[in-house]
Amino acid sequence: MRDLKEIRKNIDKIDNQLIELFKQRMDCARDVGIYKQANNIPVLNEGRENEILDAVEEKGGEYGASARLLYSNIMELSRALQHNIVGSGKELKSVINNASTDIPSSGIKVAYQGIKGANGHEATLRLFPNGEAVNYKSFADVFSAVDNGEVAFGVLPVENSSAGSVSAVYDLILKHRFYIVKALDLPIDYCLAGLKQSAFEDIEIVWSHPQSLSQCAQYIADHGFDSVPFSNTAIAARDVAKEKRLNVAAICSYKACEEYGLKVLDNHLQDNDENTTRFIVISKKLYIPKDANRISLCFSLPHVTGSLYSLLCRFNSLGLNLTKIESRPRQGRQFEYLFYLDFSGNVRSENVIELVSQLSEEMPEFSFLGNYAEPEFPIK
Repeated sequence: MRDLKEIRKNIDKIDNQLIELFKQRMDCARDVGIYKQANNIPVLNEGRENEILDAVEEKGGEYGASARLLYSNIMELSRALQHNIVGSGKELKSVINNASTDIPSSGIKVAYQGIKGANGHEATLRLFPNGEAVNYKSFADVFSAVDNGEVAFGVLPVENSSAGSVSAVYDLILKHRFYIVKALDLPIDYCLAGLKQSAFEDIEIVWSHPQSLSQCAQYIADHGFDSVPFSNTAIAARDVAKEKRLNVAAICSYKACEEYGLKVLDNHLQDNDENTTRFIVISKKLYIPKDANRISLCFSLPHVTGSLYSLLCRFNSLGLNLTKIESRPRQGRQFEYLFYLDFSGNVRSENVIELVSQLSEEMPEFSFLGNYAEPEFPIK
């Protein structure tokens, strides 16, 4: 058996050789980039890369799969270098560099889904206290209002700390590709709201939004309530007031309970005391605030092994922290997906704008969705 010190000494020797060879290979990649720039050749050549990776895997023998992974990462880094030389993503860079830093806050209309007393209404008032909040029936209607210019912005829930992502909103984000310009983390506190003539013991059925029912699932189960989904918590409260059924209550906000003349029958129903919903602001115009530190992208990936890993390698090489990856089925493409991705950073920094510009050249169906300020903590 070889001595461990001797083995490590040999590893150090090999590593030194690998480093020098890596530097030489990157120098060659630079020369390739200069040639491609001079001859107007695209940086990405998937066919050649796949041929090289197949050959590497075969030559790697028992370490073939590992060798392929190593070379895949090297190719990603080589390509990034070539993109910098070629100056990829000029159009996107222009859009980003010309984005305004100041989001208008007064004299504007802002859309939200639901009615007065809904969490979306509360989020809109907090995000735009001097704007005019305009309610719409559905999430799709909010996107349409922004698209048609009826409103300047739309406020939408994208994720809850207990119930997870709001899939319908992500589908609409990927469909419309509007910019995200602002975000808010809103603490969610639910009450059980019934008619003023009702008592807690009368309640057999609760009405609320499916996400709200999910966030209070344990409470509902513990009390043996039947649940009926509604399009919005405030609509549920309004309809409880209209229907005047003593055995029905709404799971809603305290503001909705007050707005529709109901009585609080129980407090703090959510299963998680830290229950919080993240809302975003969508816009057809790009704004990038000076304190922007969260970037959103969407794209599809080639349907080949390791494509997502190779992409993540690019972020890792720059020390960028990915905070969310959401995949949604591509319409009309079985078992193919669109990806929504969030990561920490400011797109005005050189490394980040270069990365985003490179991805815009390589990723199918790529869209830069915005760079905005991450909420530091839920506003009580």
